[in-house]
Order: sequence, then C-alpha cells, then structure tokens
Amino acid sequence: MTAQRLKDRLTGCYVTIPTPFHDEPGLSVNEPALRRHVQFLTGAGLEADYAVFLAAGAAGDFSTMTFDERVKVASVVVEEVAGRAPVAMGAQTTSTLEVCRLARAAQDIGAQFIQVSCPYYFTHTEADFEEFVIAAAEAAPEIGIIVYNTFWTSSNLTYELIHRLAEIPNIVGLKWAVSRTDAMEFEDVTASFSQRFSIIDNNLYFAFSAMPALGARAFEVHNCNFWPEWGIKLVDMARSGEYAEIARMLVAEAMPFYKLWTRIEQEYTSGDGYLDKLCMELVGLPSSRCRPPTRDIRQLYRRETLSMLRQIGAPRLVSA
Repeated sequence: MTAQRLKDRLTGCYVTIPTPFHDEPGLSVNEPALRRHVQFLTGAGLEADYAVFLAAGAAGDFSTMTFDERVKVASVVVEEVAGRAPVAMGAQTTSTLEVCRLARAAQDIGAQFIQVSCPYYFTHTEADFEEFVIAAAEAAPEIGIIVYNTFWTSSNLTYELIHRLAEIPNIVGLKWAVSRTDAMEFEDVTASFSQRFSIIDNNLYFAFSAMPALGARAFEVHNCNFWPEWGIKLVDMARSGEYAEIARMLVAEAMPFYKLWTRIEQEYTSGDGYLDKLCMELVGLPSSRCRPPTRDIRQLYRRETLSMLRQIGAPRLVSA
C-alpha cells in the first residue's frame, strides 16, 4: 500500500482498544473478551469510513505487557477486524532495536500502522528521536508510521523536527498534542502539516481542528469504547461542517468523562484505560482492571461512573 493510500485511510475516530485481562493471579490477556470487544465496535459501525483501531497502545496496557503479548494483542485485533478497518499497533519503547522489532512484527501480522513516540525516561535530543524513527521506517517500509507527541513523558517535538520528519515517506500520521501557550503551537503545526500528514487531534479541540483552516482528519476518542455511535456522529458532524454541534457534544457528553478520569488520576491512581474499562463493564461488555501499578478502580468509582454515564446519555447501561 502506498504512503498516500495509508494516509488517506488514517481518518475518523482513532480508537485505543483496552486490553482485557483474566481476573486471576498474573492477569493474563483475556483473548475472547478482546475479540468480543472488537466485534462490538465493528458491529456498531466503527469500520473503515469511521475508525482506525489502536491495539496495544497506552489504554491497551502496552507498558505492562511483554513484547510477545503486545504482538499477540495486535494480531488478535487484526484478525477480528478482518479488513473492515485499519489497525495500528502501539510501538512505544525506550529501545531503537525494539522499535524495529515491533515495526517488523506489525508488518508481519498485517497491521497498517505503528504508533511511535520519543523514548521516555531519558531526555533524548531531537537527533536521537530522528534516528529512532528513521530506523523504524527502514525496518518495515510497508508500515505507515504515526508519530505521537507525548510531551508529558519525553521531549516535546518542535516545528523544525516535524518539518524534517516530513521527508520520511512512510511517516503518514501525526498524533498531535501540546501544552497550551499563546504561541498556538497546536494550530501552527496542524495548519502547516495537515496536507503532508493525517493529523490526529489528541487535544480534544475537535470543534475547530476539523475546520478546513486546520484540517485534522482523525480524533482520539475514548467514548467510542463504550458508546461507538458517539464517535460515528462526531465524524459525520465534522464532515458536514457542524462544528457548533461538535462543541456541544464535547461539553455535554465528553467532558464529564474526562473530568472524572482526571480526578481519579489526581486522587487515586494513574495510567490509562481504567475508566474506559469500567464504562465498558457498565454497558455489559467484558472488561477487567488494568495491570498494576495502576490500581483497580471498579468498586471505588462504580457508582460515580454510572452516574456520569447516565448524565451524558450513554446507551446500554446494565448495572448499578
């Protein structure tokens, strides 16, 4: 598949799929539950026109899984999606050797993309990251690479670095998030590079990042894991230019989820995917806790999460 074709397919809701585990010592991956969740998402309409699935990303517990588990989870998602939507595999790592292995593995299992970000723990230079990405691109030339700016755990990507990365043909996506300043870094990069990359808005600026002046084509949407129709409506509104309705959806139906997520992170535990998983459980989907060190939130925040889901009008609620 050409780089242009890969870029064209990177559109709609960018759905980070949580990895379910068996509630037993060791918390092994629950493959049947993972398959059922993918069936739920695609069965509700999240297919190629509306979604790209990220397997073994942050909400998928990549940081607590072995290399083989990461590849297995991604392969299960690829198998279950069966070509109905593109699949990206999380390839964040601190090792250039491992990102090359992950890239080759993703190519071998039939994923279309890998997601990479600047290695964490050490404060790497821009040149370090540039070589890191070039190595991944050369290791798996048929894979589309999505560069993710995880500025809160590693070095922030500058405009100048993104300009250089644009010279690498199989970098097709930029998952863009920045801390907010008066320099308008989000808008600057999105407007400048939306013709070269498919921009994935990871800042929840959907109501204006989708406008032609900026041109984002994809949106990180956690609500899809328990309410896929919400994401389908979001994409339809973006394509029809209904930006005021997108703003209403974000305030009324997404913000309560993110506010609860932030509060749990501040007062109890940190990580990713734990609130997605509890919401999934409350709409009747198989789920689990995240692996430690993220603690289990399900009993402590169950009632509050159910109240939040009722407030936003989420369908399929089955449990108190």
